[in-house]
Amino acid sequence: MATETTHSDGLADAVGVAEHSADGNAGMPQLDFSTWGNQIFWLVVALIAIYFILSRVALPRIAAILAERQGSITNDIAAAEDLKAKAVDAEAAYDQALLDARAEAQRIIAAAQADIQGDLDVAIEKADAEISAKTAESEKAIAEIRAGALENVKTVAKDTAKEIIAVLGGEADAKAVNAAVTARMKG
Repeated sequence: MATETTHSDGLADAVGVAEHSADGNAGMPQLDFSTWGNQIFWLVVALIAIYFILSRVALPRIAAILAERQGSITNDIAAAEDLKAKAVDAEAAYDQALLDARAEAQRIIAAAQADIQGDLDVAIEKADAEISAKTAESEKAIAEIRAGALENVKTVAKDTAKEIIAVLGGEADAKAVNAAVTARMKG
């Protein structure tokens, strides 16, 4: 039973192939010239089937994906350009706001300087008025001291003249001494 073989058995097929190649047809079946027509027919059928499958199913899907990607890339580039334009506009607005803020700061500084200068001018005028008043008071006091000093000098000169005359042995006339001292004091 172990030596018995049937055609339905896979081992028997292998033995049949071995018997067939022992018959004298040795080599690869693809190189057998008797089967080339059949092989070429099925090759053409397979190539046509692959062509139709690729052209009707795979390539349209690939083309759709590529078109979608191209559209996505185009949209992204357009969005990037739009964002770049917005960024440029925002930068220009920022620069303008900065210039406006600097101008406003300069205006505020000028206004503050004008206020300070006005206050300073008022304070200087007030100080000048106080200085003028004190100077006038000082000049009045100096004039009074000078007048008092002149009176004291006259008195001292009269008394000195009387004493000199008395020492020299004469009698001093008060009117003559007063007239002589007054004349000398005037120049």
